[in-house]
Amino acid sequence: MRNKILDMTTLDKNLIKSLDAYIDSIEGDKKEHLIHVLHKAQELFGYLPQNLQLYVARALDLSSARVNGVVTFYSFFNEKPVGKYTISVCMGTACFVKGADKVLDRVIEVTGANKNEMSEDGLFTIKDVRCIGACGLAPVMTINDKVYGKVKPNDVDEIIRHYRSREDESK
Repeated sequence: MRNKILDMTTLDKNLIKSLDAYIDSIEGDKKEHLIHVLHKAQELFGYLPQNLQLYVARALDLSSARVNGVVTFYSFFNEKPVGKYTISVCMGTACFVKGADKVLDRVIEVTGANKNEMSEDGLFTIKDVRCIGACGLAPVMTINDKVYGKVKPNDVDEIIRHYRSREDESK
């Protein structure tokens, strides 16, 4: 029934059915579970494009502005497709003072991706984050859940090369 709410041509119908089943399984006021529904939607689709946000808003009887406000407020939600590896460079005070801006510049140069964008090869998404909470290791960079501490700009090439070689080996 919900898929008659808006044009669904760009959303996978099987994934929408899975999302609908998840929403239908929620007991009580579904509006109170917006963040959980958005997590599920992102888990299914990989990111939260505008038409999916609108779908969630209508399914939960919320305004699209409210849904988009939550998506844009929390850094763990993505409105654009993301690469297999998310590279986050800490730009907190301790990291910035120790050269995180130069590390970020090198990450952008080596991957070919800009901040908050995916590289052309689909492997990397680059993010600058406010604080990772590992100030003693400044400057800090993470790739997915792996933490790299005391990173220097010339370390970036080898780190990225490691992830690219993993992909080459899996082909």
